[in-house]
Amino acid sequence: MAMPRSDGDDPRLLREQIARTRAELGSTVEALAAKADVKARAKDAAAQAAERARGAAADAARNLAETVSDKAVAVRRPLPLAAIGAAVLVAVLVAVAVRRRGR
Repeated sequence: MAMPRSDGDDPRLLREQIARTRAELGSTVEALAAKADVKARAKDAAAQAAERARGAAADAARNLAETVSDKAVAVRRPLPLAAIGAAVLVAVLVAVAVRRRGR
């Protein structure tokens, strides 16, 4: 009398298990190879650092431009008033000088 086979002896199941194990092993080898590639990892880290630096520089430039713009607006506002005041003063001085000559 033959003994029934257990699921562990089924060739189809064994092949599927071998295929899964090979796939997992392939993924593990790829991950280890990526970790072992120091040059590529250093290049990636440098690219990320450069990107962060570009972002920080862009933020700093934007902040500086806003600050300069705010300062320029603050300086420009009194300037028209000062120019008007100077023009009025010159007009008054010219009127006084013309009157003095006319006397």
